[in-house]
Amino acid sequence: MTNNAAMTISALAQAAGVGVETVRFYQRRGLLELPERSGGSGLSGGIRRYDAEHLRRLRFIRSAQGAGFTLDQIGELLRLDAGEDRARARELAREQLGVLNARISELENARAALLRLAHACEASDRGPCPILAAFDRR
Repeated sequence: MTNNAAMTISALAQAAGVGVETVRFYQRRGLLELPERSGGSGLSGGIRRYDAEHLRRLRFIRSAQGAGFTLDQIGELLRLDAGEDRARARELAREQLGVLNARISELENARAALLRLAHACEASDRGPCPILAAFDRR
């Protein structure tokens, strides 16, 4: 792992397992603070240095995305006070569970339909393939 005290954007991205453009995107969205440039002046302005807090926040964003939260929801989670806003955090989690449950249901239905088509395709070599026919809605 890289020195967390003074990482470049490239080192930060690598430590978090994302691309530099992902870091910049989160900065534009206001999810990740843009540090001041150190050294230099004028347009050359030096290099931005990221610290362990930037890395922690970037990992938080990625973990929350992995749980299915939208970037807007992640922004709200980041603004919540860990000691004071537990009720709102639970509410956001419950909302996300509802979204995930609906997606899981849709995926289970799609899986069952595809299994039926695969079995139908395997059952006979005559006529058009049921899988291809199902997707060809002319």
